[in-house]
Amino acid sequence: MTIADIAQQAGLSKGAVSYALNNKPGVSADTRERVQAIASGMGWHPSLAAQSLTTSRSNAIGLMLQRPARMLGNEPFYMEFIAGIETIIAPNDIALVLHMVENSEREVAIYERWWAQGRVDGVLLVDVVLGDPRVEAVNRLGLPAVAITTREAARGLPHLWTDDRAAMTAAARYLIRLGHKRIARVSGLAALDHSVVRNSAFTAAAAEAGLDSATIISTDFSGEAGSRATRDLMSAAAPPTAIIYDNDIMAVAGLSVAAEMGIDVPRELSLLAWDDSPLCRLTHPALSAMNRDVSELGGQAAEMLLTLINGGHVEDRESALPVLIPRGSTNAVSP
Repeated sequence: MTIADIAQQAGLSKGAVSYALNNKPGVSADTRERVQAIASGMGWHPSLAAQSLTTSRSNAIGLMLQRPARMLGNEPFYMEFIAGIETIIAPNDIALVLHMVENSEREVAIYERWWAQGRVDGVLLVDVVLGDPRVEAVNRLGLPAVAITTREAARGLPHLWTDDRAAMTAAARYLIRLGHKRIARVSGLAALDHSVVRNSAFTAAAAEAGLDSATIISTDFSGEAGSRATRDLMSAAAPPTAIIYDNDIMAVAGLSVAAEMGIDVPRELSLLAWDDSPLCRLTHPALSAMNRDVSELGGQAAEMLLTLINGGHVEDRESALPVLIPRGSTNAVSP
């Protein structure tokens, strides 16, 4: 169905029909209403491809993740994050271009190609590190971007941030109040901005409480890495009595390792996961977790980016603080 078909049915020129359908001056209100009624009855819908030619818009935003594609289906965080993005962009007929890359250099190269070819109108930056080359790249290109990171790492980009320092301090103090004097943290990639903040807060909380030990092991967020880290920790001469994991997948893997090694959770070992998910509630015992609305986080990021693309002013925004949800995997230290 084309404008020419509608023009023939309405007995008008294609130009007049175009004015009516696009709510432009040049036709009367009665004509506009009649044309729109005819178009609706004929099942006509505007062509996004044609609109993009006249507006220089692609009607798409980009999101790149630096991880193997096979991990995406196993990572509840990004599934919920993408779902939140879609709740905002789908009603606006905007598409999400999702791409998996190996490193920042490859990501920058794709941004350059996307922007030169008009493939996207803007991008969301995730997993940001201090001094991240992607921040400089989007600024250099003039590519609208919103970063999910701290002010220091965003370096002037509009950004959405979470107070990971306060959240990690609350998580560590919870375990300390349960009587744990040897705690450990299985972190994600050490260079990530939120890893740096959480590691610092974890170490500070342990020092403040005068703990016997507070160990940090950095991983790649995978279940395999979480399993290895847990085995290493629990094979030490003085193993921890509590572990905080940087995601739900590693926490579930750690729970399996505890069962494999004959360690009772939570009587001998307490486990706490970051970013609550259905996985945490399906284990036995259910995993205590730091809970936040990840879907809302994705929606907020998408709202900020669309405002930026449309020429609006975007204020940096703080997302809701993660809330500790105690479940069966944490307990007071046995006397």
